[in-house]
Amino acid sequence: MRRFLQKLLTGPVARFADKISSRPDKKRVDRALSNLYKSILTKPGKKGLVIPFNSQTDSYIILSDQHKGARDDMDIFALAEKNYLTALDHYDNEKFFYINLGDSEELWENLFITIKRHNKATFDAEKRFIKRKAFLKIFGNHDLYWDNDPLAIPGLMQIYGEAIKIYEGAILQTTINKKPLNIYMTHGHQGDLQSDGNWFSKWFVSDIWAPLQAYLKINPNTPANNDQLKTDHNRIMYEWSSTREHTLLITGHTHQPVFKSLTHLEKLYDEMARAKKANNTAALAEIEKQITNRHMQGDAVPDFSTYHPTYFNSGCCCFNDGDITGIEIAQGSIRLIKWEYNQQNKSERIVLDECKLEELV
Repeated sequence: MRRFLQKLLTGPVARFADKISSRPDKKRVDRALSNLYKSILTKPGKKGLVIPFNSQTDSYIILSDQHKGARDDMDIFALAEKNYLTALDHYDNEKFFYINLGDSEELWENLFITIKRHNKATFDAEKRFIKRKAFLKIFGNHDLYWDNDPLAIPGLMQIYGEAIKIYEGAILQTTINKKPLNIYMTHGHQGDLQSDGNWFSKWFVSDIWAPLQAYLKINPNTPANNDQLKTDHNRIMYEWSSTREHTLLITGHTHQPVFKSLTHLEKLYDEMARAKKANNTAALAEIEKQITNRHMQGDAVPDFSTYHPTYFNSGCCCFNDGDITGIEIAQGSIRLIKWEYNQQNKSERIVLDECKLEELV
């Protein structure tokens, strides 16, 4: 019976969940992003931190959307846990500063006590960054608990050994070639009508979607879905960032990796144009093959008419094959990275894309 219902309902349920879970309104998003950005710059420490950094010597890893759960059928983080722990070992050994962009804990579907019981290893790994004063935790819509629940402070004491402050955003500040650069980071749910603390969205996830997902064993966060053309939310985030001078925007929330404002399909079109210009027929044939595969999965042709490389998205740490993606800022560069299981089932770091920060100033 379960197999029959999986075949019958997986598609419709996933599409419906996607439809009601993220319905951004451009005016609300613009206003929310602008207000938070201004608040962090003018009143640092209240809603977020301003962190001066040296682009050549300081290193940051930005990860989001773990959605840590109870290691049951609803836990979309379970398969990625080994990659996540290996990644944190690497970044702690390399003395990176870890910025968690929210939805780290799945607190719509689980009680805090349940999350605490099943995620000790991940909290202990994060605690190593806290001891080095190299950890910043930002809340998202699925872990709003950290921002608005009176029990959040004792909860943080229980998992980290100290009550660290949780913020809504942060801004990394540096100067490159005598030009200022602000890297603005927040979860990305701000202004979203259906997930910015909306009661109906919380009710649907907790009482309808979570039990159904557990029974049908559905995880819609597949790499294929997240490689598709930018969602409306990513587009609005991009439009906000493209009008700000000396500012890059990094968010999570959509589970869709974006690098220099491009998703995977858009990057392929950009590479195709360069291959044509270079008359590289072999590369052109391979790129066209990949583009055809993307179109067969439903992707649409991108529009580059107003392209600016100002928006980045860290993706997520809960793809259904166990992969995790994130953004590194180190050695004067910004990188989109992935940690995946190799043929020996060991975690391996892959650089998906990279550019110098000076190219973005």
